[in-house]
Amino acid sequence: MNHSVGAPAGPPADVPPNLPQNLPPSAPILALLERVLRFVNRAALAVGMVALVASALVLTYSVFSRYFFKSATDWQDEAAVFLLVGSIFLCGAYVQSFRGHVGIEAVASILPPAVNRARMVVVDFLTLLFCTFFAWKSWTLFHEAWVDKQTTSSTWAPPLSIPYGLMAVGFTLLVLQVLLQFLAHFAKAREDS
Repeated sequence: MNHSVGAPAGPPADVPPNLPQNLPPSAPILALLERVLRFVNRAALAVGMVALVASALVLTYSVFSRYFFKSATDWQDEAAVFLLVGSIFLCGAYVQSFRGHVGIEAVASILPPAVNRARMVVVDFLTLLFCTFFAWKSWTLFHEAWVDKQTTSSTWAPPLSIPYGLMAVGFTLLVLQVLLQFLAHFAKAREDS
């Protein structure tokens, strides 16, 4: 991956051929799911970008208000954390759609192509299990916070259902993205045979 300033936008040149963008024509349901997820991921990306800028503005305001006005704000830390949680979790599926998460490529570069494909299937399956567990756990945390009307312990006391809900939605999108990539392995294998 090229992370330089002038790097081209979009997936890098060494993206594996079994990404959902390269689904075979014989998988129309997966192709439809990929188009829907692409739209949702781009919308979540836009929300995440706005949340990231908003968190920077909140923290900047906090610094200025403390320095110039000697006025402490008790809400800015939680607001910034909530915005960052939303930004991070909502954008996870978008990053995964390009397989942009951190991965160790040293092993992949020395394996034969067939073994590397099998490794990718296993890794995608384990990732799917991991993310599914955390999506389920995030939804249970959201449900508890919503039903029990849990809030933070600060004087501002925003509801905890906000960050838990953002985590749950973000992990659910990530599960759908990883599931799509996992199924793409089999659609491509069926097309190749």
